[in-house]
Amino acid sequence: MSFHTPSPVPRPPLRCEMRVLLTLNDRSFLVLRSSVMGLLSSCTHVPCPPSAPTGAKRALSASSSQASHGPEPGSQPLKTRTLSGMASKTTTTVTPKRIAHSPSLQSLKKPVIPKEFGGKVPTVVRQRYLNLFIEECLKFCSSNQEAIEKALNEEKVAYDRSPSKNIYLNVAVNTLKKLRGLVPNTVPNLSTFLYFLLEASGRRVVSHEVVLGGKLAAKTSFSLSRPSSPRVEELKGTALYSRLREYLLTQEQLKENGYPFPHPERPGGAIIFTAEEKKPKDPSCRICCRCGTEYLVSSSGRCVRSEECYYHWGRLRRNRVAGGWETQYMCCSAAVGSVGCQVAKQHVQDGRKENLEGFVRTFQKELPEDAHAGVFALDCEMSYTTYGLELTRVTVVDTDMQVVYDTFVKPDNEVVDYNTRFSGVTEADLVDTSITLRDVQAVLLSMFSADTILIGHSLESDLLALKVIHGTVVDTSVLFPHRLGLPYKRSLRNLMADYLRQIIQDNVDGHSSSEDASACMHLVIWKIREDAKTKR
Repeated sequence: MSFHTPSPVPRPPLRCEMRVLLTLNDRSFLVLRSSVMGLLSSCTHVPCPPSAPTGAKRALSASSSQASHGPEPGSQPLKTRTLSGMASKTTTTVTPKRIAHSPSLQSLKKPVIPKEFGGKVPTVVRQRYLNLFIEECLKFCSSNQEAIEKALNEEKVAYDRSPSKNIYLNVAVNTLKKLRGLVPNTVPNLSTFLYFLLEASGRRVVSHEVVLGGKLAAKTSFSLSRPSSPRVEELKGTALYSRLREYLLTQEQLKENGYPFPHPERPGGAIIFTAEEKKPKDPSCRICCRCGTEYLVSSSGRCVRSEECYYHWGRLRRNRVAGGWETQYMCCSAAVGSVGCQVAKQHVQDGRKENLEGFVRTFQKELPEDAHAGVFALDCEMSYTTYGLELTRVTVVDTDMQVVYDTFVKPDNEVVDYNTRFSGVTEADLVDTSITLRDVQAVLLSMFSADTILIGHSLESDLLALKVIHGTVVDTSVLFPHRLGLPYKRSLRNLMADYLRQIIQDNVDGHSSSEDASACMHLVIWKIREDAKTKR
């Protein structure tokens, strides 16, 4: 009597491709891994083999009839059947390669940024970030054209905001992070799926550290982190004050950087040891500090003739061009000697180094034994008057970056140019101001002593505007010198971008004295921490 074995009911085809990597060491988990892999392999779709010749069919039927009289599948162990089934499937089937249907840069006609000689950012760098922007925009934009337009707009904004390559790189990286944050998260949680899969199979769930370390791993903690440098919170009070004394400017550095010193003969006068600028012989003739043009003024300081001032507000820099190097202005990339890109109503002068009278000097104060003289960061903003540059705002911050003193100041002379691009001060800020320079000097002398450490960027400029003589200073322009040396100095914006990866002075309304003072304090504390790592 022959028994007919019913053929197994075919499973519906499923598209399930998963790669599961389990690091298991004991025998029971090897069996669990075999079970999971067998379950996953049974879900894969096996295509039908191609039709074979008649002889081959007979051979297959004969082999199948012989296999039917052999041992039943149920008599074999689970591990043997699973491994044999996986081996047969891997040797007889070819899994077709998945093809992504999402748009890519290869299938799109990507825009190309035109090349330009002497640009502030190389074209190759801009093109690379533009391609990255397009890839991210394609993930959430409704159409390819919309993604390209958004990427072009983001790249243009980053380029317009950046006066140099280093700042462009920082702005581009921040833009890329912003775009990646707009991409919806659609990736399923594979670890959660595996956890429920193991729970459903009735197996014991073991943590990864137990598998790797055994029984002791649950009671032992491991750390790969290196000893951390002194944190900002620890650099406070007396500890920070004693560390900062190592970075104070020497007397020679104070002199070569143009800091004011008390005049040996005139009380209230100051002296500067740097080379004096050329002055016209006629006192009624002045030289514009922006365009270099000589102009005439009356006894009150007003211009005799109404003449517009064409100037470049950017610094000079050397750029590589076709055939060599060329010195250009950073504001508009124009060559030296070209007509200015900005227009002002009249010419102005600096004037701070010409009238060195009315200075006050910080003095010694008695302090308790466990106290220190204090650490502050200071920054000033100036506007042009009929006299020259005069103080219009002063800000002082402490070591916690908190503003302890901030006020607008009414100049002694009439304002002719508020210098808002750099000072951030407008006419409306000074309308209701009654604070004078003498009031500010009185407040600062009560706050500071001769041993108080003041931090700033090119602090001699601020002390000249304040008419204050103070020699206990830490200057970030000296702490981070220019590679060419004096008179070249690195800007505070570039220092923050290079060392702290932060963008400052990015407001179209002008600079902020509180932002600049806080940036100087950040830079100095960062410098102390980095030097501590080197010494350790």
